[in-house]
Amino acid sequence: MLASNGYATKSALKKAIGEPLQYEETSLYGTEYTSTGTLTMVGPSAYNRKWYAQITMENGKIKSVK
Repeated sequence: MLASNGYATKSALKKAIGEPLQYEETSLYGTEYTSTGTLTMVGPSAYNRKWYAQITMENGKIKSVK
């Protein structure tokens, strides 16, 4: 799961649609980020988990947030 790096709320993440994703890798098993596909993110940080989001990426930009 990716951790938010710059989005205090899920609403702030939704406002970033169309921009590159600011994230922090948390996996011990390799890179989770993909420039096209679906990702899961926790925020506002890896240790302070107040929200979760499913993010669809397309060509390195945020396409949608659920």
